[in-house]
Amino acid sequence: MLKNITQSSIVVLDQDEALDFYVNKLGLELHADQDLGFMRWLTVHVPGDPERQILLEKPGPPAMDEATAAQVRELVTKGAMGGWLCISTDDPQKSFETLKARGVEITDEPSEKPYGTDFGIRDPFGNAIRIGKLNPPADA
Repeated sequence: MLKNITQSSIVVLDQDEALDFYVNKLGLELHADQDLGFMRWLTVHVPGDPERQILLEKPGPPAMDEATAAQVRELVTKGAMGGWLCISTDDPQKSFETLKARGVEITDEPSEKPYGTDFGIRDPFGNAIRIGKLNPPADA
């Protein structure tokens, strides 16, 4: 049976810029940076959670041909194809202040919602990221 998600990907246009953003600004950790010949396998993870990795994937082979990759790059550049991540934190306000001080683009300040407290940021390529603390389930 299925157990858990171990890897997901988001589209980035420049893997070096993505690595700098996700590690140095957001605070994730580098998991793998390997030249596979046909692509660069670049993954990061939340500190303490190496089982769940995010592939910072540049449009192109082997996932798509060059014509499709060009279309994807155009859509990403226009902000029309951003991916989406949701990352948990114990202290949304402190995380917000830290990221704001690091110059991260804030799209939504921390606020209470029915599901918890969170805020929004965007990576350099238009990918939306929500950071917050979820309320415990009602039956817990």
